[in-house]
Amino acid sequence: MTIRPAPKAPIDGDRGRCHRIQVKICGLTRVADAVGCVTSGADAIGCVFFPKSPRNVTPATAREISRAVLPRVNVVGVFVNAGYTTIMKAVDTCHLTAVQLHGQESPDLVTRLRQRGIPVTKALFIDGRPPATRATDYPASAFLLECAKGPLPGGNAMAWRYETVSVYDRTRPLILAGGLSPDTVARAIEQARPDAVDVSSGVETSPGVKSMASVRDFIATVRAQCLPDHIPRTVFGPVRTGTT
Repeated sequence: MTIRPAPKAPIDGDRGRCHRIQVKICGLTRVADAVGCVTSGADAIGCVFFPKSPRNVTPATAREISRAVLPRVNVVGVFVNAGYTTIMKAVDTCHLTAVQLHGQESPDLVTRLRQRGIPVTKALFIDGRPPATRATDYPASAFLLECAKGPLPGGNAMAWRYETVSVYDRTRPLILAGGLSPDTVARAIEQARPDAVDVSSGVETSPGVKSMASVRDFIATVRAQCLPDHIPRTVFGPVRTGTT
């Protein structure tokens, strides 16, 4: 299946140049790991607010993590079918700078969060709901795509046919997730040409416990990818704090 190119074409000064794909390390549960990820070069870290996840964090832990890494990187709160009030309480209490919605949330929820000035990533699924073809329904800042095969929301450490992201229209930045690790991310980038990649279990020794060696290897592998005709768009921009 042919990969659609990103809508922004290379300009003369960009041809033949390698461009930087961003990295988000998700599922942080320990302050030391979060600091290590930032030191290793991560562009964003994620804290999961979903009780069924083995990486679920308490508001107190998430707040400690945010305090340790802000304003060097964005801290993204990951939610699954949570309500607006719950999400906003976590944003304010835990100093989150962005939100990722990883369930069957409505476009209206995305709109309400964006109206508060919060960057919102909406997860879409190749083999689940909402499907990647529904991107135009959501006014999200960016979209995360994965295959949705497994018992829990998220990648479940399962690799998939990354080239099938071609069903996504790429009008907004694409974050690739699911089954990524230092061993798989290079080929995944080559096949999908994302703007950013998101990894959790692929750099862990156990759920929620990151291996700093794996984190460094993962980020180094991403940085080494050279796709001269691919110009990634910025997903995780300058850190913003507070709500409007």
